[in-house]
Amino acid sequence: MFTKLPLLPADPILGLSAAYHADNNPDKVDLGVGVYKTEQGNTPILACVKQAEAELYQSESSKVYTPPAGVPGANQAAAALAFGEQHAVIREQRVATIQTPGGCGALRTAAELIAKANPNATIWVSNPTWGNHVPLLSSAGITLKQYPYYDFNRHAIDFEAMLTTLSQAGKDDLVLLHACCHNPSGADLTPTQWQKLTELAAERGFTPFIDMAYQGFGDGIAEDAYGVRLMADKLPELILATSFSKNLGLYRERTGSLSIVAPSATAASASLSQVLSITRGLYSMPPAHGSSLVDIIYHSESLHALWLQELTDMRERISGLREQLVSALNSTQQQIDFSFIAQQRGMFSFLGLSTAQVTQLKSEFSVYMTDNSRVNIAGVSNANLDYLSQAIGKVLS
Repeated sequence: MFTKLPLLPADPILGLSAAYHADNNPDKVDLGVGVYKTEQGNTPILACVKQAEAELYQSESSKVYTPPAGVPGANQAAAALAFGEQHAVIREQRVATIQTPGGCGALRTAAELIAKANPNATIWVSNPTWGNHVPLLSSAGITLKQYPYYDFNRHAIDFEAMLTTLSQAGKDDLVLLHACCHNPSGADLTPTQWQKLTELAAERGFTPFIDMAYQGFGDGIAEDAYGVRLMADKLPELILATSFSKNLGLYRERTGSLSIVAPSATAASASLSQVLSITRGLYSMPPAHGSSLVDIIYHSESLHALWLQELTDMRERISGLREQLVSALNSTQQQIDFSFIAQQRGMFSFLGLSTAQVTQLKSEFSVYMTDNSRVNIAGVSNANLDYLSQAIGKVLS
């Protein structure tokens, strides 16, 4: 059975990480893997999580399965964070939320639901988009198309081209959108652009399919959910995948959620039954540890406040690093004005370097980033900023 299987190449990001760890250069810089890092290069467990784990350790009395939809309090928290506690879709019970194994589990489960609801559906994805979006969605047999999003020459969203292309989408189509902190470009839609896109969705009848993996990393919890809340307010249906990997640092706990907004409470209940049937066939029951922590932190006044402060600290650190990186790069060379980096949000940006320049950075300076020059801003630190900017300046000269 297995002798005819070909050897596949390593995942580009994971391969980059392996090369970095094998590099003996003491000045090496890792700008590849998309995880938050401190000044010391660590990805710590948040204090609020540590305290919630201590509470969970004392209170947990069984390892029996969770309900099929996951820990109820975590689903309540996920919906409230995404839509706002008083949003109409929550009051009217038009949103069905389940816990999933990370944001990836939410995306794949949603793709299976779409395939079941409408086998002829097409999902439009941004160009570029997160590298795992395409395999996660296409593995369910869904047809994918691209819409233009990021203009590499202007280092900005090409919104007019985006609207023009999506004007072709119809009622059998879904449009995959990044709620905030667009991965990999860092270029986010403005409130005005969200409003125009919502108007187009209402006119054309396509369904928004929103991935919100970085809520709180852009401008704040409510600010980063602007597009989600607007579309839920103005449109009858949408799909939302969320993740707690970044904003709670629960990477390895695989803690995410899938929310289906339907036109009525009856339709939401039907959607929930279908989603639970799908997850039963995929992974049966969701993991409990991460969602239990979400439940505890969200519903504890003190831990909730501590979490928001820690999230603010992470967000402000990344924002500050963007400003410092722009200053360092613009003072080192004159070939590229890197001011666009400070205008973007979240952990990622494209530097605008060629593949050859990226290769040179890796081979001569041990600076690691993806071939398209996408960098994780959180990998920058005060300790490596000068070395990094000097290295980039040399490959641009």
